[in-house]
Amino acid sequence: MSLTHTEVAEPTTAGTEIGSPATEVAVPGRAPAPHGRAYTVGRTEDVPPGEGRAFVAGDTQVAVFRLRDGSLHATQASCPHAGGPLADGQTDADVLVCPLHLYAYRWVDGVATSGAMAVQVYPVREVDGMLVVDV
Repeated sequence: MSLTHTEVAEPTTAGTEIGSPATEVAVPGRAPAPHGRAYTVGRTEDVPPGEGRAFVAGDTQVAVFRLRDGSLHATQASCPHAGGPLADGQTDADVLVCPLHLYAYRWVDGVATSGAMAVQVYPVREVDGMLVVDV
């Protein structure tokens, strides 16, 4: 099944509702959600390696990426420069590049390599095949 950016996948884990707050799971070495709550936004398989997808976490639009090495990253959904859809951007191990004007943002802190306004980055993890984003 192929999903577009506007479709919402059905959960695969019994008792897990996409878009609802996630059950808090202790992850060794990771602090609790710094911004407030953890949300289950979709299945890990919804984001193919090397691509990004847009999701809603509570009332926050986020873009979740799975790099080719399997690592997960999450940012705000739109570029602060011109509102570009970051989920459609190009990625590598260090940066996300906005598809509209090629502004690059570092995964580690969201800072633009050009000195432009930074993007918000969010902790994201996989829990039992589901994507969980802390916003």
